[in-house]
Amino acid sequence: GLRIGEVLSLTLRDIDSNRMLIYIKAGKGNKDRLLPLSMPLLQLLRSYFIAYKPKNYLFESPNGGKYSASSVNAVLKRSASKMGVHKSISAHTLRHSYATHLLEAGTDVRIIQELLGHRNIKTTMIYTHISKPALFGIKSPVDQMLD
Repeated sequence: GLRIGEVLSLTLRDIDSNRMLIYIKAGKGNKDRLLPLSMPLLQLLRSYFIAYKPKNYLFESPNGGKYSASSVNAVLKRSASKMGVHKSISAHTLRHSYATHLLEAGTDVRIIQELLGHRNIKTTMIYTHISKPALFGIKSPVDQMLD
């Protein structure tokens, strides 16, 4: 659910494995926020750290500086292609997917708003594309009245 700029600005200190949180400092609108850190992601980050040994930023380019957004998106496109995904994909696509999966799992849209760092709920609603299978699983209040 991070913006690409937020991912690229993450430092090693922004990952709190004791509290299982990711700290986003001065995100869009200069706002700070916290995101939950899942155990599978923590394990991936630990493996990444052992393999690449970043010094300042969590994700550093080979010369030690920040990666560019275009480099990250190029890697995503190559990875998707190797996996047989031929749709257009970018880091922002993953942000949309994060929001959509949270919504489909029943997460309150206000919580999704907070996780995405949106000031306005209308912005969050743009990200929350509801899939047709999710719609088919909804019970009508009328059904409940007739039970």
